[in-house]
Amino acid sequence: MTTGHSHETARDLMHPGAECLPAHETLDRAAQLMRDGNVGALPVCDSDGRVTGIITDRDIVVKCVAEGHDPANVRASELAAGLVSVSPDATAEEALTLMEEHRIKRLPVMENDRIVGMISEADLARHLPDDQLAEFVHRVYASP
Repeated sequence: MTTGHSHETARDLMHPGAECLPAHETLDRAAQLMRDGNVGALPVCDSDGRVTGIITDRDIVVKCVAEGHDPANVRASELAAGLVSVSPDATAEEALTLMEEHRIKRLPVMENDRIVGMISEADLARHLPDDQLAEFVHRVYASP
């Protein structure tokens, strides 16, 4: 996929700052933070502040609640999925390609092992022309 602005970087696309959820926190707390921040995903960090994974609202519903587990008794570290991230200096095209290849809707932007921002579909909608946004959505949501 190519972007309309080849000079744009992940830093240009991202929403700066992303609250990190400590790995020891419970999923009910994660859900509260997502609600309060109006976000659908949170990076999960270890005690040193290093991102170890990401947890989404869908993860909480599908992998916890639907399985009959109590979100107040499940730690974020138990559910955090593998981490796919990008450098702030990566091109916008590289970020989009990663998101498409991994079929993810949110991409942490990492610098020196710390999260500096997050690229979401809303960020893409603000930066991509409609036809490129439609292509991205098709690639991420289409059946494998």
